[in-house]
Amino acid sequence: MLIGYSLRQTGTVVPIDELSRLTGYGDIVESQRLAGGSHGSTWLATRADGSQVVVKAGGHLPDGLFPAEAEGLGAIAATKTLSTPKVLDVGPHHLVLEVLSAPPATPAFWEAAGRAVAALHSNTGPAHGWHRDNWLGQLPQHNGWCLDGHEFFAQHRILRYLDEPPVQAVLGVEVLRGIERICSRLSVLVPVTPPVLCHGDLWSGNFLSTLDGRPAVGDPAVAYTWAELDISMMYCEQRPDERFFDAYLEVHRLEQGWKERMELLHLRELLSVLAHFGAYPELCAKTVRRVQGILAGFC
Repeated sequence: MLIGYSLRQTGTVVPIDELSRLTGYGDIVESQRLAGGSHGSTWLATRADGSQVVVKAGGHLPDGLFPAEAEGLGAIAATKTLSTPKVLDVGPHHLVLEVLSAPPATPAFWEAAGRAVAALHSNTGPAHGWHRDNWLGQLPQHNGWCLDGHEFFAQHRILRYLDEPPVQAVLGVEVLRGIERICSRLSVLVPVTPPVLCHGDLWSGNFLSTLDGRPAVGDPAVAYTWAELDISMMYCEQRPDERFFDAYLEVHRLEQGWKERMELLHLRELLSVLAHFGAYPELCAKTVRRVQGILAGFC
């Protein structure tokens, strides 16, 4: 649940000269910090002609983080399924985006969003992975190509977090070993499905709306992987109107029993948040125990 940006303003005024230096825009006359943002800070900047842009910036972040985010937005936009905010400028420590609206809280919007995500997932890849590593939040997302989806999910989406200091600090040996055992038996828990283009951080808080009301998304962590990984975040993090899932399934079929796999697949997000913020250790442990219980039924 790593937020891209929210159009809710915090009221914090930031130095205009700093935004001008980062972006090269010499005509910024007003700025307001926006809520959210795991990639440094996010501002709504107003230029002299009255136009506005969203600026994400952070000098302490890795040089490739914002270019990777811009590439992900472009990859999704190129499918002509989900809209994304246009990338107006990008550099090592900043990203300038067009301003989009917050999504309307209507069933019709979420129905359209479900169809758009399903269409996105119709784009299949040559294997699980991406041509480069990128970021989920402020931690690297490893995307080395792999023909085996179970191996990819185990190595690059679950086990990669077990060496992170906050995870080591708060999860006991029993839970860590439980995670490793789950990963070794993924093939009996998750059916074989093709790698498709996934947003990678798809929860309802990363949805936006274009001026004409079409669903849009921000803050991607793209890769070709299981469609159910995207759906698990929508299902487990601030679940939207059920029409989202109904509309999605009309366009893109998920294997039987998909709801029973949501908690398992959502373990990646729990571990990511734990690695970032030290949050959700009890929920991680409960999830591991429940999945182990399911796994015991196959033994």
